[in-house]
Amino acid sequence: MTPPLSAADFFAAKLAFETDPSDLAAARAAGAAPVVIDVRDAASWGQGRIPGAVHIPHPQLPDRIAEVAPALDTEIVVYCWGPACNGATRGALTLARLGYTRVREMIGGFEYWAREGLAVVTDDGRTRRAPDPLTVPAG
Repeated sequence: MTPPLSAADFFAAKLAFETDPSDLAAARAAGAAPVVIDVRDAASWGQGRIPGAVHIPHPQLPDRIAEVAPALDTEIVVYCWGPACNGATRGALTLARLGYTRVREMIGGFEYWAREGLAVVTDDGRTRRAPDPLTVPAG
């Protein structure tokens, strides 16, 4: 029987496979930009997306991921709508099953990216909304 994971092992593993909007924004600002994949459908993509993200709807991942991540050790962050959407989890699982070894899910998804006041691109251009005080400390 395999011994159960300790709490420390569980949370360390979780952090190895997740990121959040502010950590992704900080990594990008520091020049450590992973490939960011938006797995939502075209209508969702048109409503808003992370600047520089690549749109590959989940069903197309197996056929198109090599266009933007030819090496299996490419650092990739996957996102979908938000906490109530498991599309990023499914996308990250698909990529891991394809052999990609540095895949992370962005928890909070596009919803929390926008709610934290980070830049957003829509089909109408680039914008930024005021940070939601429930997601970003005031002041």
